[in-house]
Amino acid sequence: MKGFAAAKAEAEAFLAAHPDIAFFDTMFTGLTGVPRGKRLRRDEVAKLYGGSAFVPGSIAGVDMLGDDCPETGLVWETGDADGIMLPVPGGLVPAPWLGADVAQVMCSLHGLDGVASPYDPRVVLARVLERLAADGLTPVVACELEFYLTERRRSREGMARLRRSRATGDAPFGNQAHGLLETEDDADFLRALWAAADAQGLPLQGASAEASPGQLELTLHHQDDALRAGDQATCFKRAAKGVARTLGCNATFMAKPFDTIAGSGMHIHMSMLGRDGGNIFAAEAADGTPALRHAIGGMARTMADAMAVLAPNANSYRRYVARSYAPTAPNWGVNNRTVSLRIPAGSAASRRVEHRVAGADANPYLALAVVLAGAHHGIVNQVDPGPATQGDGYSAAEALGQALPTDWVAAIDRFQKSAVMRDYLGEAFVDLFATVKRTEQARFNAVVTALDYDWYLHNA
Repeated sequence: MKGFAAAKAEAEAFLAAHPDIAFFDTMFTGLTGVPRGKRLRRDEVAKLYGGSAFVPGSIAGVDMLGDDCPETGLVWETGDADGIMLPVPGGLVPAPWLGADVAQVMCSLHGLDGVASPYDPRVVLARVLERLAADGLTPVVACELEFYLTERRRSREGMARLRRSRATGDAPFGNQAHGLLETEDDADFLRALWAAADAQGLPLQGASAEASPGQLELTLHHQDDALRAGDQATCFKRAAKGVARTLGCNATFMAKPFDTIAGSGMHIHMSMLGRDGGNIFAAEAADGTPALRHAIGGMARTMADAMAVLAPNANSYRRYVARSYAPTAPNWGVNNRTVSLRIPAGSAASRRVEHRVAGADANPYLALAVVLAGAHHGIVNQVDPGPATQGDGYSAAEALGQALPTDWVAAIDRFQKSAVMRDYLGEAFVDLFATVKRTEQARFNAVVTALDYDWYLHNA
């Protein structure tokens, strides 16, 4: 339980500075990416910072809906024993969308002995960062997230509906990429979101309307603390959803909420600092340095193994459609948005790679972990990425027979068998993740849907 004194001092300073905050939401983000925890009253905060905030250890292995997954061995075999939640440094912040008297405390999961849980996604990312640090490497990362605002209630048929303009009453239509009228229509949401981000110290940058009706994209500023970047992406998603609720709508990070328009991705921008603090990808040449190309080679080689994390849900795989700006093959290119791994235009000093595969529904910690694991694997093993893709990456991939897994079951199997994923993320975590996702698959596939009736009720 290292850092207790500093954490308690942080809490005492926060309480002194915010005498009107009466409630504190503890927030642990498990492998599905759904925040879970408790709401504490002010007089209970000392217990949290004293290491006495108990929570069932099985919380690490629940499914998307929060149901136990007995197949993990974390429920009956352990007697559903308690673990403890410990606050993350810098994770105590106001949560203004919940009211002026509410704060949020980001936490990590530990055993009663104070040892961090190998099932905590934050711990998994830290494990990968330790591998990089041992070789004198520090990643600089930024997360860029796409999402939709939808009406609070779905249609009579159960479908999501795009949020109507509060100014005109009209639903969004047309692919108004970077349209200013579109961001004006969401000005109430964006204003409140930026205020929440500022209150929480989230480095949230400007917004743009994406190339589908009603879709927004916002970026968190890059930084050289990838663990903190994961914290911030996780907090951003919660804040966006919370702000939307106060305005009578939803912010959805579902990968493919609509079948006729684009899905939502989480693009990860990454450069790499060496021991001297310089960007080892920096070069005047547009394709960067050998280190950059080796990192791309490693990310491309491990991409299929990592798909279960980058596309963690049944709906995730609906997003990968050719010529939709969602990548479908482990390819790379310079200033080319039709590939998975894009080297953006820019100065030599800013040379980086944009990993475009993850859906917005991916767990930010785990997406960062598999991306950085692939990059490190490529650098250490000097993996050749092959030639850069020119022009249409979709046609080139089809011609070469390249493709990423588009089947949820196959992706889970490949992930669990991957020697690289097991090495970097930890065998215990990989097996837990695979078990929970297989349980989700069985539960999801057991539900008879309206589509079943549409297709088979009369025709079978």
